[in-house]
Amino acid sequence: ADNFYPVTAVSGGQPVGHLILRYTGEDVLRFGFVIVDDTKRGAGYGKQMLTLALRYAFEILKAKKVTIGVLENNPSAYYCYKAAGFRDVTAEPEEYYHLMGKKLKCLELEVTA
Repeated sequence: ADNFYPVTAVSGGQPVGHLILRYTGEDVLRFGFVIVDDTKRGAGYGKQMLTLALRYAFEILKAKKVTIGVLENNPSAYYCYKAAGFRDVTAEPEEYYHLMGKKLKCLELEVTA
């Protein structure tokens, strides 16, 4: 089976967003690189894109769980993921990234079938 699914969201014939789906286990998918066009942010495209991708993951790919991570300094993405149905989970061990001199925690979220 394929392991990596790039997805582009289109509205009115124009791309508005992008994300990837990849398998991290037999029936576990991870979403990543969720990007919404800067000029389209705040219009609900992110939530709609994630909602459709979750539907595809569960109904077509038969995933049992979908996970996603977001850096703690990105509250707009975090709240978008929560609005799409993701719930906070505790990652063990906690994951941190060092970016531009800052140590940032990666918040883990998931949705189960």
